[in-house]
Amino acid sequence: MAATMGRLTSVLRQQANSTVCRPLFTSTAVHNDKPEGGKSWFTKLFPEKIQAPTDAHSRLLTAKDLVYEMQIHDVKPEYMEQYKEMTEEYYPRIHQSSEFPGEVKGSWYTAFGYQDQAVHLWIYRDGYDGVTRSEEALLGDKEMREFIEKRQNMLRARSNQLLLEFSFWGEPEPREGFNVYEMRSYQLKPGTMIEWGNNWARGIQHRQENSEAVGGFFSQIGPLYCVHHLWAYKDLQARKATRESAWRKPGWDQCVSYTVPLIRKMESRVMHPAPFSPLQ
Repeated sequence: MAATMGRLTSVLRQQANSTVCRPLFTSTAVHNDKPEGGKSWFTKLFPEKIQAPTDAHSRLLTAKDLVYEMQIHDVKPEYMEQYKEMTEEYYPRIHQSSEFPGEVKGSWYTAFGYQDQAVHLWIYRDGYDGVTRSEEALLGDKEMREFIEKRQNMLRARSNQLLLEFSFWGEPEPREGFNVYEMRSYQLKPGTMIEWGNNWARGIQHRQENSEAVGGFFSQIGPLYCVHHLWAYKDLQARKATRESAWRKPGWDQCVSYTVPLIRKMESRVMHPAPFSPLQ
């Protein structure tokens, strides 16, 4: 009996040393020792390796000096219609002004996910210099100061972020007709922006079938490691069909499985464009 137990113990020890106690993650790809043809469901839950940045995100992930500002206004329900009337009068005026270096890229009112909320996306082609000159121009315009004073009583809260575009998305182009827009916002774990960008640079090819990809942005000022993806669909049924078709394309599942573990928080807004919005 003792001899049998001794041999059993020896076998278990050898198995433990050779397999069970191996580290789960190494510096090489986790799936290198998997059978040819794929990975287990467990390894797909985790990115293979967090890639260390070799330069600032603003240099590695974008190819232009454009700066975007995203404004989010939470409007008191009783003032929503008045807010729309004022915004639709003043924002086109700012957009067309030669003294204001910013342009309206898109303006929306939320329909699902958030209620009584407005989202405005501005672009500054002169980069941060344009942001500074825009502030000065607004403060020096009497009508705009009056507009801002009237508006402040209509809002429950407001926030803004300065963003850069992912180079593989490019600048949002004006759209005609009526579209439903979805903005999916992600709060990433610090240190994972490069990994996110690399995976989406490959994954975006699976989401171009119906020209639904509008723009992708990452924050520089405001909440950091924040990403916004903007999509357009003809309606909610088209959104459903387009998203389901992506899962039938080889490679899309890998993009999702490798980026989900990088996320701390995510949310979705479905929005309708304002009448003056270049993105319709």
